[in-house]
Amino acid sequence: MNPVLTMAALPPLAAVAMSFSQRLITLRRERQLTQQGLADATGIHVQQIKRYEAGSSQPSAEALKKIAKAFAVTTDWLLFEEAERGPDDDLRLQFEAVNQFDAEGKELARGVLEGLILKHQAKQSILRQAAPRSVKSTTAAKRRKTARERARA
Repeated sequence: MNPVLTMAALPPLAAVAMSFSQRLITLRRERQLTQQGLADATGIHVQQIKRYEAGSSQPSAEALKKIAKAFAVTTDWLLFEEAERGPDDDLRLQFEAVNQFDAEGKELARGVLEGLILKHQAKQSILRQAAPRSVKSTTAAKRRKTARERARA
């Protein structure tokens, strides 16, 4: 029996909040595969499959691709919960409304969103650059204080 060919016909795993390792175990069992069977279907060593299932190792992008192909699911489905990557409910309604716009309106909305995203990214970049400086200056101040205390002693 070729597990790659027979897996696609089986029903998909129910959407339940699970870690990658839990999802992999459940999916493999639902598809009636052993760890060795999954290893054979993906070309990933069985010991590595065991590490993924134990949660002691995370798959590379290439390994994720092989697992997704073997199970006929997307890599996003393997990694993310149902609504983890989508917009919040309130934004989803707004995006549905924007979807009703004509081409010109959609392009305008896209431009406004792009501007907001760039502004947010610039702000985050500035904050990240400022944070190490404050840590460095705090560390330097502590060193100066310690040096002064030693000099007094």
